[in-house]
Amino acid sequence: MRVAVIGVGHVGLVTAACLARWGHDVIGMDDDEAKVESLTAGNVPFYEPGLQELVTEGVDGGRLRFTGSRTEALDGTEIAFVCVGTPGLPGGAPNLAYVEQVGVEAAQYATGDLILVEKSTVPANTGVRLRQVIQREQARHGATHTISVASNPEFLKEGSAVHDTLYPDRLVIGAAIPSVAERVRDAYQPMLDGIGDHPAHDCPVVLTDLQTAELIKHASNAFLATKISFINAVARVCDLVGADVSAVADGMGLDQRIGRQFLYPGLGYGGSCFPKDVDAFVHLASSVGYDFKLLEEVRAINVGMRDHVLDLLRQELWHVEGKVVTLLGAAFKPGTDDLREAPAIHLARALVAAGATVRIYDPVAIPNVDKLVGDLGVVTFTDPIEALRDAHATIICTEWPQVRALTPADFSGSLGYPIVIDGRNVFDPATMVAAGLHYHSIGRPRGGPIPDAADAPAATTTMP
Repeated sequence: MRVAVIGVGHVGLVTAACLARWGHDVIGMDDDEAKVESLTAGNVPFYEPGLQELVTEGVDGGRLRFTGSRTEALDGTEIAFVCVGTPGLPGGAPNLAYVEQVGVEAAQYATGDLILVEKSTVPANTGVRLRQVIQREQARHGATHTISVASNPEFLKEGSAVHDTLYPDRLVIGAAIPSVAERVRDAYQPMLDGIGDHPAHDCPVVLTDLQTAELIKHASNAFLATKISFINAVARVCDLVGADVSAVADGMGLDQRIGRQFLYPGLGYGGSCFPKDVDAFVHLASSVGYDFKLLEEVRAINVGMRDHVLDLLRQELWHVEGKVVTLLGAAFKPGTDDLREAPAIHLARALVAAGATVRIYDPVAIPNVDKLVGDLGVVTFTDPIEALRDAHATIICTEWPQVRALTPADFSGSLGYPIVIDGRNVFDPATMVAAGLHYHSIGRPRGGPIPDAADAPAATTTMP
């Protein structure tokens, strides 16, 4: 197929590169001229494991190209995936202006029948409104070809987005006309059947209506966020009664109806989707007359975990004014340089406002840290030991392998004060305390066990 991907951010670029791997003729369109130039040269402007190689393969093979021209992107295109941003507005509603603009431009520039596929996360009934915009614009310009709208939400996790696209756990496709949904499914047929060195991948395919497909995405993200906040609330209770949240989560996870995934307490969820999508789902429910109090509490618990960690720090330091605090990890999870709603950034701003000097270590996200909070006087490091040296305390914010590799001796031998606040439950409490460290984790006794590192990923999120 000839396929366009409108918007080549995290979701759009991964989608475009994987479609090219499956043999489609793919053109990525973006308004950012610098990004288009960089991608045309084969350079990926953000960190995502495996993506650089996939983009290089597509560009060198002639199956993947990029443009800033709507005319070029939509000329002769059969399917266009809409991957533009839907940033939150005050009050929680998503800004759908970019999605609407794609509909307007499709009506103006499409040269034949086209299926416009929502890949961006949008609230239910967005597709209905998008169809209305397209019909009005076509009537205005006298266009007669058919432009259909479908929904094909993504379920990608930053840090494994390429794998999640090449080997998805499900495909959800919604459209008002079943034949339109089937045609979108055809775009994935090479993945399902296998092509070249890509083996066949059997996954469930859910074909449904537009509104249901849109709601599946928001409901999925909201449920995962709920699971994270739930175990964080349980961790707070564990602290108060002397129980071990790791053992509690293990016991819960053995129930197949619950499962162990996402039952990892800590600083809470961040990233581009969970915070925004929870807000958007609450707003959608309110707009149709339902007060979604459960998700409002999910949101409050998540924000409260940052305050809890700061309270632990203050208990140790008394005052943070004039103190040096090292944050180990800046990205909201390992495997990405994404700082959107990253707990570490919220902590950095709060600490600076309280008069502390903040140091931040991260193996890949430091350039973004400098851009985002460099003006606050935050000092950045690419060596964790140097970041710890003579600091009054450290807070573990992201469980990068480089952070996991640190030893109790690294902390005790580098810190000025032996204070470690483990916001991701990375280390064994008994070992850290035995090394003379004032160690605090989330929901575990100071001598409690540590979960297996391979089974304790970050609070992960899908992309926008």
